[in-house]
Amino acid sequence: MVAVLDRKKRPLAPCSEKRARQLLERGRAVVYRIYPVFTIRLKDRLLEECGTPPVRLKVDPGAKTSGFSLLREDSAERATVVHQSHLVHREDVKDRVDTRRACRRGRRNRHTWYREPRFNNRPRVKCRVCGRNARKGKDTCREHAGVPRDLYPKEVWLPPSLKARLDELLSWVRRYCRIFPVSSISVEWAKFDTQKLQNPEISGVEYQHGTLFGYEVKEYLLEKWGRKCAYCGAENVPLEVEHVVPRNPKRGPKGTDRISNLTLSCKECNDDKGNKQPEEWLEELKKSGKAIDRVRAENLPKVLAQLEEPLKEAAFMNAVRYALVNELKKLGFPLELGTAAQTKKNRLRLGLPKLHCYDAACVGESTPATINGLDSPIAVIRAVGRGTRRMCNTDAYGFPVGHRGRKKLHYGFMTNDLVAADVPSGKYAGRYVGFVAVRASGYFDIKDVSGHRLAQGVSWKHCWLIQRFDGYTYGREVPAHSFPQ
Repeated sequence: MVAVLDRKKRPLAPCSEKRARQLLERGRAVVYRIYPVFTIRLKDRLLEECGTPPVRLKVDPGAKTSGFSLLREDSAERATVVHQSHLVHREDVKDRVDTRRACRRGRRNRHTWYREPRFNNRPRVKCRVCGRNARKGKDTCREHAGVPRDLYPKEVWLPPSLKARLDELLSWVRRYCRIFPVSSISVEWAKFDTQKLQNPEISGVEYQHGTLFGYEVKEYLLEKWGRKCAYCGAENVPLEVEHVVPRNPKRGPKGTDRISNLTLSCKECNDDKGNKQPEEWLEELKKSGKAIDRVRAENLPKVLAQLEEPLKEAAFMNAVRYALVNELKKLGFPLELGTAAQTKKNRLRLGLPKLHCYDAACVGESTPATINGLDSPIAVIRAVGRGTRRMCNTDAYGFPVGHRGRKKLHYGFMTNDLVAADVPSGKYAGRYVGFVAVRASGYFDIKDVSGHRLAQGVSWKHCWLIQRFDGYTYGREVPAHSFPQ
């Protein structure tokens, strides 16, 4: 399906590819956007002159990947897929925040010259009630000066990593509402019971108390591991709380502060393990000839046996579900909330595989008995951000190794712009469509969605712009599942 806008860029009913091609050939429409949805704008139509069928936007929020499905409701029992997509969220926000904090602290410790912000550079304090500029020295504007603090709207704070994913999700909901005539929204209201996920048999008073009832973390670990080092068995020595899977590993998955990922170790074992993954450390211990390393190699599998799957995804959904629903309500569309069990029931009834966009199509009671067009291509939207704010590159220790150029636009192109290139001759002769990496010399690289280099040293004269970079890269998948006719 092709999205259609009127003369004033308001959404109309989507049309087929053939119809869009005819409108473009006759000069009645122009191309408005290409990715992720091919969108045209009509020159001779207004919204008041056309009828728009109801389109329901269905959202399946996820911690790493979210699914979108737009269904044209033909009747109460039948709907047609207009567009379906996967949104791959960023997972590097916390690492970037940690790096920025480390650089800032290093600059302060080195007593580097740092200018305090001037008065005019300080952000204006906003009213806690309406969001407008507040009075000097106050937290409200003149209109809301007498409002008691108990009636202030509660601010929902989220960590930057969760806030970024929530903003990406809301951004694409608003984008779809701008190019499709969305009449209602359905979202999965997922609540995960982490205690049940960890121990399905827990019930009664044990469920109410939880794992650490009556304990602090250190006391719980001391009793759990017999007040001795879990690796070498040393007793009557100072013991430290140690992450089995390190939180800041040199490579591999990151650990959490979950109680199953914590153990006790002496300082010698803790320093020897460092930021190594437990499997990596185990291989080193097996190759070592020291007696203490043989003891560690025997005890480490026992420590790994008590590890459990991390619940990052469940914690994310529990943290952002209220904020997501509150923000969607502000859009003004009728909002339907569906449970995860209801989504699974509808997906099994329709015989669909486990994919995020198919889960989105099955959200809520509004799911019809028949959905057509599920075999249409799936747009893959990957959030990559808009680069970095720092002008100085640093090494692993935070020391400067080079400065970034102030100019980002070279010969009309910017890094990560979607371009097409016709290379007339040479090693890379041919046509390429991908994302460009610009250079000041005018010879660019063309890369695909995964970052693989398609062509190198392509002159800017052989490139033309398809779409400006907006913080996302776009791809497409063809469903491998066969659907019944």
